[in-house]
Amino acid sequence: MGRRIHFVVDPQGWCCMGLIIFVWLYNTIFIPKVILFPHYEEGHISVVAILCYYFCSLFCIASLLRASVADPGKLPENPKIPITEREYWELCNKCNMMRPKRSHHCSRCGHCVRRMDHHCPWINNCVGEDNHWLFLQLCFYTQILSSYTLILDFCHYYYFLPLKKENWDVFVFRHELALLRISAFMGLIILGGISGLFYTQLMGIFTDTTSIEKMSNCCEDISRPRKPWQQTFSEVFGTHWKILWFIPFRQRQPLRVPYHFANHV
Repeated sequence: MGRRIHFVVDPQGWCCMGLIIFVWLYNTIFIPKVILFPHYEEGHISVVAILCYYFCSLFCIASLLRASVADPGKLPENPKIPITEREYWELCNKCNMMRPKRSHHCSRCGHCVRRMDHHCPWINNCVGEDNHWLFLQLCFYTQILSSYTLILDFCHYYYFLPLKKENWDVFVFRHELALLRISAFMGLIILGGISGLFYTQLMGIFTDTTSIEKMSNCCEDISRPRKPWQQTFSEVFGTHWKILWFIPFRQRQPLRVPYHFANHV
């Protein structure tokens, strides 16, 4: 992925990302205080449930922050094009710069991005070749955290034993019902929206097409070899080790993609 920090000046993107961080912070603070810690103290759940919740929460926020500041694949102003690969480059008609095929010009960011999938306001960044794997991790861990939160909300009322020690002077217990209803509402909204997005992203990797290519229908009249799904996922995540596909605390090492698989955008 590289170590460059990519920062997009976009107030709309800041608001969208701020909303996501608020939802994450809300559930990370109130769910343990209202459900996990009280039921653990009374022996209804084990410490593993608490550790799993914080584990999912940590991986979710880590993938969000890294995807938002990671360089998605911005092209330099004067790229060095190897002589043997010049036929696989083209001129962008918006910024008048040479770019590899399957690149796209982002009007929001103002530059071309290698293998750009789309511009996502929720991370205030483009989703391109170098941060697509982080975006997939964000979708994956957001689904897990939302599902886990909804399960805890349900079990708190319909499965767990009633709490014996409730301090009604504490804010979270005096407003417990309202807090959990808000948590459940946010969990349902986010789970429903992110599940559809995650499905389309997976289908795009399976078929080796980006969202922009699907919208432009540029892949329908081009015959190219279909790569195995293991290869397409390895190219996105930058490693053949499948266990590393789930870890956001690492650096992506790009794999060499044969140019005969290239597609024109």
